[in-house]
Amino acid sequence: MHHLPITRRLALAATAAIAARPAFAQAGYPNRPVKFIVPFPAGGPVDTTARAMAQKLGELWGQSGVVDNRAGAGGIVGAEIAAKQPADGYNLFVCSIHHSVLPALKPNLTYNIEKDFVPVSFGAMFPVILVAHPSLQAKNVAELIALAKREPGKIAFSSAGNGGGTHLAGELFNMHAGTQLQHIPYKGSAPAMTDLLGGQVQLMFADAPTALPQIRAGKVRALGVASAQRSALLPDLPTIAEGGLPGYEAYSWAALVAPAGTPKDIVAKISADLQKVMTQPDVKQRLYEAGAESMPTSPEKFAQMLHGEIEKWAKVVKAANIKMD
Repeated sequence: MHHLPITRRLALAATAAIAARPAFAQAGYPNRPVKFIVPFPAGGPVDTTARAMAQKLGELWGQSGVVDNRAGAGGIVGAEIAAKQPADGYNLFVCSIHHSVLPALKPNLTYNIEKDFVPVSFGAMFPVILVAHPSLQAKNVAELIALAKREPGKIAFSSAGNGGGTHLAGELFNMHAGTQLQHIPYKGSAPAMTDLLGGQVQLMFADAPTALPQIRAGKVRALGVASAQRSALLPDLPTIAEGGLPGYEAYSWAALVAPAGTPKDIVAKISADLQKVMTQPDVKQRLYEAGAESMPTSPEKFAQMLHGEIEKWAKVVKAANIKMD
């Protein structure tokens, strides 16, 4: 009669497994839909990243991930709403580069992105690509710097708006290169690109989704990618740092945080599950097609990244004396 020891072994193993399980598994998190608050309108890169996260986590959990777009005031409205939600793991906030710049732009914010939220995971990086109108007499970054120094204040760059990632990438360039490229803000990436194509401005620090179609059509010249490493989206394009501006790095991004006080075990579960789904080939492909690179991390790693971004952009905002519209 060998079955008794086996059943006893199974029973003991089951008991041990239950004991070893963290609290959230016993509580059955999540057992209802999870809301992802997005502080921008539907359709942009942050929203695309949020939808990929919500859909894939929802599938993994057997619960629906619901995207709630709360746009307004350059990302502030959504952050204010998210900061007031119950810290129960059922309310998550998809923040972006804007939320690392806003503390320097608006010292009177009603929330603190580091104190009122806990980091869950970095989500995706959106490469910024420096593109030029074909008439500009510069074929690369080194030539652009030389030209800009010969003609200070004459070369203009367009951006998607004051204080946004594409504006700051340009001011960071000025800071590193000692140039005086003139900033012309637009209401969004599309009109900023339209005026570059028309030659009203000579340069644009463009997000990848805006830049890639025009680069591929040969309507603009790509001078460099702003991230520290070359982008999988344009592997042959040198980085701006490689091209003649060592130490330069800028990119836009989206990441996941939760209201402060969200239980640690729930944060750990969401982060681990996000790292699982965001590295799946179909998710990477979906983001890649939207001009984004999937980059999930541990909560600790994202906390360091966020803090570094806040410090870095505060220096740029101060040096360039950037004011919000």
